[in-house]
Amino acid sequence: MKNSLLEKIDSLPPLPKSVIELEEFRKSADKEPLDLLKIIEQDPLIITTLLKVANSAMFGFRHAVESPSRAINLLGVNFTISIALGSIVQDIIKSNLDSYKVSTDDFMFVSNLASNLVNSWVGTISFDLKEELLLPAFLQETGKFIISEMVHESGRTEEFQEAIAKGDKKLSQLEEEFTGFSCAKITANIFKHWKLSHNLIFAIGFVGDEKNCPDEFKQKVQILEVIKILCDITNPLSEENIPKAIAKANEYGLDTNSLEKAIEKIKNKLEEEE
Repeated sequence: MKNSLLEKIDSLPPLPKSVIELEEFRKSADKEPLDLLKIIEQDPLIITTLLKVANSAMFGFRHAVESPSRAINLLGVNFTISIALGSIVQDIIKSNLDSYKVSTDDFMFVSNLASNLVNSWVGTISFDLKEELLLPAFLQETGKFIISEMVHESGRTEEFQEAIAKGDKKLSQLEEEFTGFSCAKITANIFKHWKLSHNLIFAIGFVGDEKNCPDEFKQKVQILEVIKILCDITNPLSEENIPKAIAKANEYGLDTNSLEKAIEKIKNKLEEEE
């Protein structure tokens, strides 16, 4: 399956012009919201996704967000870029997550959850680190679309679902057992194929493989691993995974007090909307 998986990644179409423009904008020193608005207004899919995210229970803004410019102001430039890139990538891969028994809306939920955790938790550690991790956190599970498709094509969907339901192994372990690669490695290879930034490729690619991670990316990888545990697509923010994530953060010497506060804040927002 390894060869066919790599072939599938290599056969992905090139990124559209809007992604190239977003990447150039993201690397620029002066990020003017108006310039970002001009880029995303070219793509109706980005606008639809952006407004859907801005109006989700995760944020709980007092009034409906009806324009992309208002969404940019409320969510921030880097978070908006993450949402824009995420919607385009998902559209290009054109797959589903049926092998996980979840929908693309579930995927968007955990992506938003991941970015929220970066804002609320990592923002208390370092502003620059928060800005650098928003995009990797939002996109780190992209490889699941490829995994779902490969599991389906191999005729092992039911077996995969039963293994997830059994719950005696981490989801990342099952993904590697069924495809030969972790989701982190697949996602990193997708972004490598598209020649996206080294920060994105390395920060995501070494999640779960910290011992081989270059020192300059270790803290980012550790944070993303904690967020990955909390944002398990089959069981996000579960009572089972929260203590696991806090224990992992503690093991890495990360700020667990701020992490617990961030989790509580997000859970309260979600409960208010139920």
